[in-house]
Amino acid sequence: MTTVLISGAGIAGTALAYWLRRRGLIPTVVERAPGPHPGGQAVDVRGAALTVLGRMGLEDAARERRTTMLGMSMLDGNGDELWRSEEATLSSGRLDSDDIELLREDLVELIRSRTDGVEHRFDDSVLAVDQDDEGATVRFERGAPQRFDLVVGADGLHSNTRRLVFGPETPFIRHLGTYVSIFSAENFLELDNWQYWFNDGGNGGAVYPVRENTELRINLGFAAEPFDYDHRDTEAQKRVVADRLGGMGWEVPRMIEKMWHADDFYFDSMSQICMDRWSLGRVALIGDAAHCASPLSGQGTSLALVGAYVLAEELAGRPGGHRAAFERYEERMRPFVECNQALATGDRDADPGGEPAVDRVKNAIELDGDFRRG
Repeated sequence: MTTVLISGAGIAGTALAYWLRRRGLIPTVVERAPGPHPGGQAVDVRGAALTVLGRMGLEDAARERRTTMLGMSMLDGNGDELWRSEEATLSSGRLDSDDIELLREDLVELIRSRTDGVEHRFDDSVLAVDQDDEGATVRFERGAPQRFDLVVGADGLHSNTRRLVFGPETPFIRHLGTYVSIFSAENFLELDNWQYWFNDGGNGGAVYPVRENTELRINLGFAAEPFDYDHRDTEAQKRVVADRLGGMGWEVPRMIEKMWHADDFYFDSMSQICMDRWSLGRVALIGDAAHCASPLSGQGTSLALVGAYVLAEELAGRPGGHRAAFERYEERMRPFVECNQALATGDRDADPGGEPAVDRVKNAIELDGDFRRG
C-alpha cells in the first residue's frame, strides 16, 4: 500500500487525492491555509478534463453550478462600450459550447466531497523532505515528522515543494508582464448575468456576477515588469493595486474601495512555470507547481484535472515503480502542457465570437494509456 503526501488542497491536489484513493493508494493532503480557500475566479473545464470530471461522477453536479452568463461588453477606460457579444465571453468562450465554467471554490468543494477516507491536514505545511532508497521523511511546520513512500507538490505557482526539492523558482518562472488581483463584493453594479471587461492602456480588468447575481467577482490588473513583494502580505498587495489603478475611471474607484474590505483577496503575477522535469527521486509536481500556464491560457483547471488523473493512473499501473510512473506521466503530459502554455504566449484568439485557439488543444491528450487498470 503506497502512501503519498500531497502538498496543496487546490484543484490538482484534491483531484489527485481522489484518484489515488480510488486506485488503492493512501493519500494524505496537507494545506497551509486554515481551511478550503474561499473566493477565486470562475474556471473552465474543457475537452479531456470534462472526460475526467465525468469519470469522477461530477459532471452533472458541475453543470448545475455553472455560471449563467448571457454575454459581455468590452468597455474603454471611461466605461463607454466598445463592443458586446451575446454569443461568447472572454472568460469562458462560446456560450453554446459543452464546456463548463464554474467558480473555483465550487469545483474544489465538489471534488473534496468525493474524498471520503482521505486525511486532510489544514493549517500546516512542509518544512523539509529528506529522501532515501526506501521513502521520504517529511518534516512539517506543526505536525510530527512522518514517512511517506512518495511526495507530490500540488501547491501552486510559488510551490514550496518545488523550492525545497528543485531549488529556487527563479530559473523556472516566466513572467508574462501582467499582474492580476481577484476578490468578491456585493453586486453594487446590479449586473444581471452579464460581464464587463474594461481596458485603459496597460490597466484593466473584468467584473461579473455570481451566486444568482447576488455577488460580484472583480478582476483588476496592470502591466508591469517583475517586482518584489511579500506573497503573504495581503494588505501590502492591496496597496499595490490601489496605487497602480487609482487613476482609472468608470467604476474602478468603487471597486478599489470594495477591495479593502474583501477577505478573499488574491494577487499574483501572470506567469508560467517551465521545467525540464517534474520529478526528482520520490517527489513529483503537478498542476501549477509543475507547469503553470497562467490564467491567460484559460486551461489551468483542465491541466490540473488531467494531470492528476494521468499521474494517479501511472502510479496505480506500476506498483513499486515510481520512477517509471513519473517518467510516463511526464511523457504523456508534456505535449499537452506545451500546447496549453502556447495559448498564453501568442496562440490565443482574441475574438470570443470566433473559433478560439483553445479548441485546437483542449483534447490533445490520450487519457487511456497502456498501463494496468486499478
